[in-house]
Order: sequence, then C-alpha cells, then structure tokens
Amino acid sequence: MTEASPSRILIVEDEPKIARLIGDYLTGSGYIPDHLDHGDEVIPWLNDHQPDLVLLDLMLPGTDGLVLCRQIRDRWPQLPVIMLTARVEEVDRLLGLELGADDYICKPFSPREVVARIKAVLRRSQALPQDRPGAAGTSGELVLNEDGWQALADGQDLALTAVEYKLLKVMMDAQGRIFSRDQLMDHMYRDHRIVSERTVDSHIKKLRKKIAGIWPEREVIRSIYGVGYKYEPEPLDGP
Repeated sequence: MTEASPSRILIVEDEPKIARLIGDYLTGSGYIPDHLDHGDEVIPWLNDHQPDLVLLDLMLPGTDGLVLCRQIRDRWPQLPVIMLTARVEEVDRLLGLELGADDYICKPFSPREVVARIKAVLRRSQALPQDRPGAAGTSGELVLNEDGWQALADGQDLALTAVEYKLLKVMMDAQGRIFSRDQLMDHMYRDHRIVSERTVDSHIKKLRKKIAGIWPEREVIRSIYGVGYKYEPEPLDGP
C-alpha cells in the first residue's frame, strides 16, 4: 500500500445493521471497508487479501472472535485487531490474557468512536518502518524506536503490540525502578478502563517470551515478589 492509498478495513460482524452503519462511516472517512458475517470465512479471506486492520466482533457464527484473534496473531502478528464486544467480562482476555488485541470497543457504541479508535491504531501501525531495518545498536542492547512504536533487540524487531510497547517503555524510561501493577495499568490505559491485575501479568509474560526469542538466557524484566516489576537487564556474559 502506498502512502496515498486509502486504508482497507475488514469488518467481521454478523449483525447487518451494525456492519452497514460502520461501513458507511468508514467510507465517509476515506477508508475502504470489506465485510464478512461468519467466523469461518475470516482466515481464508485473509489468506487472499491484505487489509490494514481487522474490526472483529467477539460473538460470531462459526469460529468465534476469541479464536480468530488468536489465529490472526499467530499468522499475521503485525495486523492490527480491534475487538467489538458486548461482554465486558471478556475485556481482560481481549487485551492480553489470551490474545493481545490492539484495542476493544464495547457495545453499544458510537460509530464516530469506532472511526476514531481505528484512526488511532492505524497511526501507530503505519508508523512502523516495514521496509527498512532498525538501527542495530550495540550487541545486547534493547532500543526503542518511538516514531515507529518499535522495540529492537540486537536490531531485531520484537513485533510488540501497542500496549506491550507502552508497558516496556514505561519500565525502560525508569530503569531499576519497581512499578506496581496499578502503576503500570495507569500508564498502559490512560482512559482509566477497568482491567484486572492479571492483564499486566499476561503482558509481562508475553514481553518476556518475545525477548527470550532473541536472548533466551538473559533476564531483562524482573519480578519483585509482592510488589511488581522492573526493567533491569542482566549484563552480557564476558568472553
């Protein structure tokens, strides 16, 4: 997609009125909407098309949104996903415990809010420099590219979600400081949405897993029992 091309948004929603309303607002905002109404259609469609974002309803006929979000994350980790849900109790899972969606919107919602959320997520994802390598930095160094919301370990992109990036940045900006889960949640979710402490633990677990993919023997984020977490990388082993 060239810079001047309109972004393509896949709407996965089985309620025709909602899908049509969102599609009309997206078209009016300069986007190209596509629509699917059955969960089983999503992965085959994505195999043949390249949308810029997926707007995914939680409750779908066939494969449900939770399973689909996990499948999309596994196959297309850089593809932004915003979940639509009427089940507030699922928010923790949507944001990190299982899936790591980029954002969620609770029904009922304003279509203007949907467009605003899509714009915000696309700004972050399209800022990523997909075609140029990140700065290599020093061996053993973790570098943040703030323009692209990108974290590079030994020059390799960790492919973080926006929430994971914010969590890592907060801790890296105050290396050695111990953050409680409540403090980390305040930094991660500026809109004061209600999520459980388990969400932070899940994001930390996934951050560690991604970092361990490059530094399998090196601890970077430390747990402080009964308190919280801090960023304090172990030094590299000498020769």
